[in-house]
Amino acid sequence: METGATQAGSTPPHEATGALAGVRIVEFAQVIAGPIAGTLMADMGAEVVHVEAPHTGDTARTMGPAKNGHHLWWKVLGRNKRSVTLNLREESSRPVVEKLIAWADVVIVTFRSETLRKFGLDWESVSALNPSAIMLQISGYGANTSKSNAPGFGKMGEARSGVVHLTGFDGGPPVHTGFSHGDTTTGLMGAFAVSAALVRRGTDPQRRGEWIDLALHETLYRLVEWQVILYDQLGIVPQRSGNALAVAPAAVINTYLSLDEVWITVTSATTRSVVNVVRLLGLPVEEYDTVEKQMQGRAEIDGALAEWIARTDAETALTALENAGVVASRVLNVEDIFSDEVYRERGNIVTVADQDLGPVRMPSVVPTMSNSPGQVWRTGPRLGEDNDLVYGSWLGISDDERARYEDDGVI
Repeated sequence: METGATQAGSTPPHEATGALAGVRIVEFAQVIAGPIAGTLMADMGAEVVHVEAPHTGDTARTMGPAKNGHHLWWKVLGRNKRSVTLNLREESSRPVVEKLIAWADVVIVTFRSETLRKFGLDWESVSALNPSAIMLQISGYGANTSKSNAPGFGKMGEARSGVVHLTGFDGGPPVHTGFSHGDTTTGLMGAFAVSAALVRRGTDPQRRGEWIDLALHETLYRLVEWQVILYDQLGIVPQRSGNALAVAPAAVINTYLSLDEVWITVTSATTRSVVNVVRLLGLPVEEYDTVEKQMQGRAEIDGALAEWIARTDAETALTALENAGVVASRVLNVEDIFSDEVYRERGNIVTVADQDLGPVRMPSVVPTMSNSPGQVWRTGPRLGEDNDLVYGSWLGISDDERARYEDDGVI
């Protein structure tokens, strides 16, 4: 079931709901990592102002495929935000920058360190203007390193994290995942860190702010939680091993092709679940009833399972695996996702009105909260669509003052 449909043609009325309703965020950030942190928090009700260069806007506006001249990625990445234009390269923009910082609870930046100082967006400047501000700074290599001014993109972060080295098949090249893995996980970690800082600030009598300094490799590096201790204690450098994983939780984990050429993934993370696989395959249980025996016989179990699935159609195999208490699933593509029962039951696809394309479908808000649910109330806005609202109503800049900024090319 799809949820959240709105009538196409204009931006719908908006009353913020969600766990972060009332939190004010300004983004001096482009492309993916910083903006997706803001999008995730906007989904949860935060009021997010996305600052873009006049005329050109965020580079993300023109990324990826387009329909009728309208780029689709931006419709999702920019959703639930306000777009304002501001030429940060003009010195006369500084008073507007300062008003935005003073207005915000959270400031998100992704410029290089020297550029941040030039624009007055470094931590010292931000905290001087707004001592309660929480600043999320995302950069290629981190603000305290010799490469603080070096550019960075997500794929670089992925490569540096260890994830790409581990991904692929034995003897084959390292493989990046099929989406912006490094950028998006960095944005997710950034949103988590901001939320933690907001909780801490809420209990601080002085309402002191926080500087969150996040490099593009750090989230994935942290999530591969075992690689450092394995190397430290055992001297092991894990290598690529396909879908079986370099360090697997148990003896059964792989993908298998069924008789009707459907890929199925099977994973068994406990001793008992591996025994369930062994029993289903008709192998002698007593030879695989401990972790040690299972790991020693891993290749035999994997081979027998591959042969069994190869001579069985996918639906029959999945039903048998489920009845045996074994966790398995088809490997879904996006067409499968659109027709999947669980996705439908969860309401994971939402229909949203778009000014250019009419009704469009995209992922719903994740995670689901029962008492303070988020919402998708708008797709990515047009460039500068919210200049009047933000600069006029929220910041109190007069019409005459805004007219002067526009004449000077600042807004």
